[in-house]
Amino acid sequence: MTLRILLADDQVIVREGVRALLEREGFEVVAEASDGREAVRLATTLQPDIAIFDLGLPVLNGLDATREILRASPGTRSIVLTVLAERQNVLDALRAGAKGYVVRTQAAADLLLAIHEVSRGAIYLSPSISGIVVEAYLTLSDAPSDPLTPRERQVLQLVAEGRRTREIADLLGVSVKTAESHRVRIMGKLGIRQTAGLVRYAIRQGLIAP
Repeated sequence: MTLRILLADDQVIVREGVRALLEREGFEVVAEASDGREAVRLATTLQPDIAIFDLGLPVLNGLDATREILRASPGTRSIVLTVLAERQNVLDALRAGAKGYVVRTQAAADLLLAIHEVSRGAIYLSPSISGIVVEAYLTLSDAPSDPLTPRERQVLQLVAEGRRTREIADLLGVSVKTAESHRVRIMGKLGIRQTAGLVRYAIRQGLIAP
């Protein structure tokens, strides 16, 4: 049976290149998304076999999109396709439920192998970053847990993207007062008093691109 795949990346040229590669190999690309929230909506509606996305998606980052897709479409297996290859990024993606992590600078064959492995229930990591997971296991030195809840991370990302409180409230379907309360709690938890500090923190966490 032909695998049905959802692509999510905010760069059109990347989506076009990946789509051409996948269709040439006989896969069916059922939809494309330019941000994380759109990816979750499409996955919920279409229930694809595989979702391939970048970590640095706007509106809703790849980590939180992975978590929401897992809840909305349990049969969809997620593969991260990104330029980010830091230990924190890899471990966070696996904790969020991603079944594959492919570094974009690797050969195209790496992504195809990831799709085949993940589709049969395995976990796939690009060879260049597989040692990160092994090292984390051997040293038992996982990174500290994120102090923010998933909703607070979403608010943080939107604040760091420069969106106003009213716009954040509309995107999340909450009141302006609730959106502002989330912002205040985030600043309190992180010990940050200025928006510029939130932006720097979001960049370090990989929620937005520098």
